[in-house]
Amino acid sequence: MTAVITGTSSGIGKSTALLLIENNIEVIGFSRTPSEIQNPLFKEYLIDLTDLKAFEKLIREIKKEKKISVIVNNAGCGYYGLHEELNASMIHEMVTVNLEVPMLLTSIFLRDFKKNKGQIINISSVTAKEINPHGAAYGATKAGLTSFGSSIFAEARKYGVRVTNIHPEMTDTDLYRNADFEADTEFGCSLTSSLIAKTILNILKSPEGFSVNDITINPQYHRLKRK
Repeated sequence: MTAVITGTSSGIGKSTALLLIENNIEVIGFSRTPSEIQNPLFKEYLIDLTDLKAFEKLIREIKKEKKISVIVNNAGCGYYGLHEELNASMIHEMVTVNLEVPMLLTSIFLRDFKKNKGQIINISSVTAKEINPHGAAYGATKAGLTSFGSSIFAEARKYGVRVTNIHPEMTDTDLYRNADFEADTEFGCSLTSSLIAKTILNILKSPEGFSVNDITINPQYHRLKRK
């Protein structure tokens, strides 16, 4: 089994790459900065995912050499605050990384996945299902990703393709570096990236014949504080 994971430099992507490698799953990672993972089962390509043409060219070259059976659409970008405070560059980056990249990656591999019963895992967010003041654009991109994943499953399920949308609450990643709030760690109010990675591995190991399409993961406690 070979998996493609976007955003492997840190957080959920890095934790997932490490866990899959531990389970003898080959991983091809994409990130803007290096993850420093050293393992023969891991190959990482450094690329700016907002450059869709360069990303597509690279993916198609890899596709000629590797048989990919798993996609983990993990890379994410978030800018928070009142919507009028966002500029065109911020909005463009969120839409590209959170939505266009997963759409492109899925498009490139979907024909093959219909032949080899591939699996697609989208790291969405609880914001895909909620009203998001101070995060309207980010939540909209994640809602789009969830809708996209559900529609792809409806298109491809008869070929054995499985699609899972994972909706984590606040997780201990760099995604919130641009926010003016954070989880109150004193009360254990955030998820760990390793927990999400374990969830992904469990999905990949699940028997054929059914598809876990939607998972929402919340910490037991929920409390935010200003930075």
